[in-house]
Amino acid sequence: MTETESALAPAPSRPDVHLIPGRDKRLRLGHPWVYSNEIRMGSAERALPPGGVVRLIASDGACLGAATFNPHTLIAGRRLTLEGGAAIDAGFFAKHLRRALALRTRLYDRPFYRLIHAEADGLPALVVDRFGDVVVVQANAAGMDRLLPELTAALDTVLKPAAVVLRNDSPMRALEGLPEEVRLLKGCLEGPVRVEENGAVFFADPLGGQKTGWYFDQRDNRAFVAGLARGARVLDLYTYHGGFAIQALVAGAERAVAVDSSAQALAQAACAAEANGVATRCEFRKADVFVELERLGVAGERYDIVIADPPPFARAKKDVAAASRAYRKLTRMAARVTGKGGVLLVASCSHNIDPGTFTDVVAAGLSDAQRFGRIIRQSGASPDHPLHPLLPESAYLKAVVVHLD
Repeated sequence: MTETESALAPAPSRPDVHLIPGRDKRLRLGHPWVYSNEIRMGSAERALPPGGVVRLIASDGACLGAATFNPHTLIAGRRLTLEGGAAIDAGFFAKHLRRALALRTRLYDRPFYRLIHAEADGLPALVVDRFGDVVVVQANAAGMDRLLPELTAALDTVLKPAAVVLRNDSPMRALEGLPEEVRLLKGCLEGPVRVEENGAVFFADPLGGQKTGWYFDQRDNRAFVAGLARGARVLDLYTYHGGFAIQALVAGAERAVAVDSSAQALAQAACAAEANGVATRCEFRKADVFVELERLGVAGERYDIVIADPPPFARAKKDVAAASRAYRKLTRMAARVTGKGGVLLVASCSHNIDPGTFTDVVAAGLSDAQRFGRIIRQSGASPDHPLHPLLPESAYLKAVVVHLD
């Protein structure tokens, strides 16, 4: 069915879910979520299948749109459209994909980016990353999981990818009662795929790597650090596939040491170093970052640029206190191996740590190390990870860059 035919088709019949009186203000303002305590949750609502599409009805009878609905989760409704009777089909997804593609094409001249970033691109709980003619999909809620056939058809229409990988291994799926799985939806994939970023070449593993195989969100932060790197000695902690270290070397850094606990990730980073012609200036070390920082500090080693970009320390709100201590310790230890006049980048991808708290923790770590200086950059994710204006909590990535005396 074409998009035009879809628009002319009869409105689909779908259940109504009613909001409690006085609990529709956020939704009327444009918020994409409805919480379970905002819904008149009776036996009929509880019996609805997780992930089905419903109409959202205010207490005055007004229809506030169509949403996927899961009666068993805190975020019960995820609004897809303001039109309660709109068809949620391949045409619906194709429209959103084309809009997102138009933006990414304006931002980047090569097809390597996050194409769909969930609510901000109008497709809640959905992530789509593009690696040339390979597309990686992650559906993090029951609604998007049920709609994968429609999404796949739309991807074929808009992008015609050679391969589509399903990376449904996010911890968020457990909250939705969904299993984890990683598999090919379409095509074949043998080994890593090529990634181009900021003039450098890397290799991502969509089937076996972390997340979707690459972290596009740090693109602009890597470019900023590379711009400071000419002639510098660089220490890249939690390097993964070598993004910061290799881009710094391509930009003229003297040498780099890249540290990670994953042998597989370091192997991909080494391949990227070879591909970019910087292998002779880059050393890869398999080690626990805190142990290696302790060793480097005792040995008196110092670097002109230090990057500390760890995995999330706070995966849940209950982890915030322990995570804050870990970020503070990491900052302290990293600052001690940053030379005078050097630059330190500390990042957090823990969405449970807000930007203000993270900056305070970094400042405390610098004080613990008796290092002082100035913040020269505070940033988040690159613009292919847009934010929904009413979901500030989705600004998960924080990066603080400090020039140290």
